[in-house]
Amino acid sequence: MLLSMTGYGEAHYQSESLSLSIELRALNNRYLKVTVRAPEPYNLLEPEFEKVIRRTIRRGTIQLNLHCERQHAPGDFRINATALRSYLGQLRTMESELGIGKLSGEGLLAQVLALPGVVPEPGNSSFDADQEWPVLERVLGEALAKLQDMRQEEGRAMTQEFSLYRDQIAADLAKIRQRAPSVVTVYRERLRERVQSLLSELDIKIDRSDLIKEVSIFAERSDVAEEVVRLASHLDQFQEFMNESESPGRKLEFLTQEMFRETNTIGSKASDVEISRHVVDIKGTLEKIRELVQNIE
Repeated sequence: MLLSMTGYGEAHYQSESLSLSIELRALNNRYLKVTVRAPEPYNLLEPEFEKVIRRTIRRGTIQLNLHCERQHAPGDFRINATALRSYLGQLRTMESELGIGKLSGEGLLAQVLALPGVVPEPGNSSFDADQEWPVLERVLGEALAKLQDMRQEEGRAMTQEFSLYRDQIAADLAKIRQRAPSVVTVYRERLRERVQSLLSELDIKIDRSDLIKEVSIFAERSDVAEEVVRLASHLDQFQEFMNESESPGRKLEFLTQEMFRETNTIGSKASDVEISRHVVDIKGTLEKIRELVQNIE
């Protein structure tokens, strides 16, 4: 089963005191990389988020966005008594030292309450990681399931494309296999006619053994039977990889490189216009496979 490395999934949770949503975006990457964007204090749970994601996904860049809204309880709003006493004590001391008039109690209190640290922002005080993590893990699991559904759907579409490209290569390879034996015969006749034409004016006959030797050397150099067999084997193996239970992205990448290697060898050895044309077609199809296989996990 092929899995695409791109996809999207999201999930939500709603209660009287908490509203959560998790978005997952998957992009191409040779290795697995997880990035988490979450408000404090949820960003402290990044290692736990990554641990859950790694159970399901093996390759790609995964971007996790966590959105959270909390309904604060009365106990979340507290005055920092230590900071308040410190500010008031310092102001009373300065009032005495500088000989300024006594500040109004209500006015002074209102101004001191606005100073940094006296009334801290609510939010972190009621956060309990042990209590909220099961909820976060469940929401993350739902988002991962939706992401996997999209990746599987794209994987099925790519499987169809791979099968089409594989059939195209197999068709070109069959024509090369059919054409290859006649290449030596054509070369032998062309060589014999050329030599006889050049020597006819001198009334010299060509030695048959020399002609056979020259043709034998050409036949050995241009023999592509082994490369054709290996390329055909790679095509069968490509189909087997696509049917594996786990997504075989790395295997398909390596096999595509091997198919390029065999095709290049066929093109360099076979001195024939028709075979060269099929080699160009095969390389064009392999290039499409190489681009597509980079999206497979």
